[in-house]
Amino acid sequence: MMRVTVLAASGHLGGAERMVLETVRALSTLGIDSTVLALEPGPLLEASLREGANIVEALRLSSGLATLGDTGRSKAAVIFGLLRAAAPLPLYVRQLAGILQRHGSDMLHSHGIKTHVLAALVPRRRPLVWHLHDYVGLRPMSSALLRRLARRCDLVIAVSESVALDARRWLPKGFPVVVLHNAIDTDRFCPDGPVADLDAIAGLPPAPTDTLRVGLPATFARWKGHEVFLRALAGLKRADVRGFVIGGPVYQTGDSQWSTGELRDRIVALGLEGQVGATGFVADMPAVYRALDVVVHASTRPEPFGLVIPEAMACGRLVLATRTGGAAELFEHGVNAVGMDVADVPTMISTLENLLEDPDRRVAIAAQARDHAVARFGRQRFAAALGDALARIAPLGVASVARAQ
Repeated sequence: MMRVTVLAASGHLGGAERMVLETVRALSTLGIDSTVLALEPGPLLEASLREGANIVEALRLSSGLATLGDTGRSKAAVIFGLLRAAAPLPLYVRQLAGILQRHGSDMLHSHGIKTHVLAALVPRRRPLVWHLHDYVGLRPMSSALLRRLARRCDLVIAVSESVALDARRWLPKGFPVVVLHNAIDTDRFCPDGPVADLDAIAGLPPAPTDTLRVGLPATFARWKGHEVFLRALAGLKRADVRGFVIGGPVYQTGDSQWSTGELRDRIVALGLEGQVGATGFVADMPAVYRALDVVVHASTRPEPFGLVIPEAMACGRLVLATRTGGAAELFEHGVNAVGMDVADVPTMISTLENLLEDPDRRVAIAAQARDHAVARFGRQRFAAALGDALARIAPLGVASVARAQ
């Protein structure tokens, strides 16, 4: 039986890691064994076993490699980081190659820039897939490195047309790139079920019954729009609105993300104490979405995909999202979600004010969201399309692919 090793950059459960879980589940549906190897321990490994992985393992990076990144850093800082990380890299690659050999890996399926690089450095004995969740073109050093290593990769899977367009700009001409929108569990992400007590989770006193709850669920990457969201809430000046920052830092590259303390300080500085709470990570995200009247996606740069959008839509929530990059492919403005052309404070204030003043519009749009999410982002569609993509570079067997259909 074929075995695919799925490489994850983090052991935590950010958007890319949730797609690692969907990949594992899809492989199981296709009759393919999977091993999950993460660059650090964390809840992803146990969750992978629940989704059907046969083996899970963590191969922790050295501190120099773990903190290496070029998002939001100067060229000098990136070069210094590369030099510091270079010494332990050969040993790490040998360790990775040994694990792949021990587990009998027939294919590598990599999620994350660091894992793309590491997988390409392993002696080439099996097909390699790069699953792109990011705009590599926005990272000068990463894009140059991956362009040089592209000859060691057999296929790129992009999470959106927008990411695919970016990839084709820096990959060799004619390189195989396929688009596969992410999947969600529409049985779990649904309107019916438990509702989270966000006030209690965030340490806020109970709010009046007519309070409107607006939340930003996101990792703490600085481009996810936390500053815009908080300043917009400060500008609303409505006593009947309570805001929630939901999530936390995922990766170890500190320069590119907020710390929990920094965001709490911003809440205090903007005079939002008691009105805005930070929940940290919450495992039951469907219950969180059900507790919100408006789910905000506020990315300040083009979003590769925006997993929050279909998740919240599947829960029958009204989504207010920045209509850029891959996020623009996920909904129809004014029909099943509301889009903003830019995530800035004045735009968010005016859009939120209009939505909060018009409950009939909120209900009408949210009613369309569920059907749209089920049709576009279901797991069966994802598994079948993944099987078709992988079959381009390795014989999976007709019977295996047929199981997902």
